[in-house]
Amino acid sequence: MKKDFPKNYEMLVELMDKLGVQIQETMQGFGQLHKASIAEGALTSKTKELIALGIAITVRCDGCIAYHVHDALEAGAKKEEITETIGVAILMGGGPSVVYGCEALEALTQFTALKKAKPRI
Repeated sequence: MKKDFPKNYEMLVELMDKLGVQIQETMQGFGQLHKASIAEGALTSKTKELIALGIAITVRCDGCIAYHVHDALEAGAKKEEITETIGVAILMGGGPSVVYGCEALEALTQFTALKKAKPRI
């Protein structure tokens, strides 16, 4: 069965909002950590999103792959940068990372198609 990564992304956003109601301080703290960690610094936000994607692939997290492919694209990552990130993740994670690298490539394909389909305002 083919996974729908954009739909998964939207569902996770909604679920994390619900979780934020239940454990407000924890999720606020996580949100602040995420914002601070991805902020521009010695590394660009794009580079940091690509690092996060590589980690997501090696730890085999579908939701993380959806999030960080989406956010890497939003941060300006190009297809080639994402595919090279997949390659580094495979180096570090071996065979299982090949499988999740394929998932990341599918997420890239789906988010790219969605972005092209949306009219610019």
